[in-house]
Amino acid sequence: MSDIYQHFRKDEEPFIDQVLEWKRIVTEQYRMKLTDFLDPREQVIVTSVIGRSDEVKLAFCGGYPEAERKRAVLYPEYIEPDAEDFQLQAWEVAYPEKFASIEHRELLGSLMGIGLKRQKFGDLIFSGETRQFICSEDVADFVFSQLTHVGRVKVSLEKIPLSKLKIPEQDVEMRDDTVSSLRLDALCSSVSRQSRQKAQTLVKNGLVKVNWKMVDDPSYSLAEGDMLSVRGFGRFTLKSIEGKTKKGKWRVTFAKQK
Repeated sequence: MSDIYQHFRKDEEPFIDQVLEWKRIVTEQYRMKLTDFLDPREQVIVTSVIGRSDEVKLAFCGGYPEAERKRAVLYPEYIEPDAEDFQLQAWEVAYPEKFASIEHRELLGSLMGIGLKRQKFGDLIFSGETRQFICSEDVADFVFSQLTHVGRVKVSLEKIPLSKLKIPEQDVEMRDDTVSSLRLDALCSSVSRQSRQKAQTLVKNGLVKVNWKMVDDPSYSLAEGDMLSVRGFGRFTLKSIEGKTKKGKWRVTFAKQK
């Protein structure tokens, strides 16, 4: 089992340990295990670690099919989870739309400001002037009582069913490329369509995030499912790594959010 670590980055080992513990709980206690919200890279890791196990099955749900952040349920083969097992609560934010606006970073910052970790929240959904988000049921009452302002804007929350989520039409551009390595500077060069030297400058200046965390090491290695954000150039998901060409370059596919 220790060989599993060689397929992942060193900084991912604590999360892998957590996934293995979830698997142990399911196999030894014969019950479902519900996780917090996972980002796309964490979903890839869980899927890889659980694999095609006969003992433990895996399902994801984030409130709607295209959700970026999802909760996972690990379960014995004789149990079939349903939608209620994911324990999701959707909210709509009421605010004076004619006199104020709420940006994504402001809503996320206010949610983090009430003292809960990011893993308790799923996607934040912006459609026109409508602001909605999803959280886990176990913190729903706390969120309702604590989130009274977003920045300086006074807000109130209304519980809504998942069916009332106003999902904007997905506008995603798929981009295939070949890169010399899976280093952060090489992939930044690809998505920004700049030289590798300029890409290194972006990284070193703290303008690049991987999975929502600033990374300033150009040699940092990316993996399938990573979310790459380059200030001024947008957000990209490394959807797939298809192996190497005859010249030794990596074939990769990015999904760019327009």
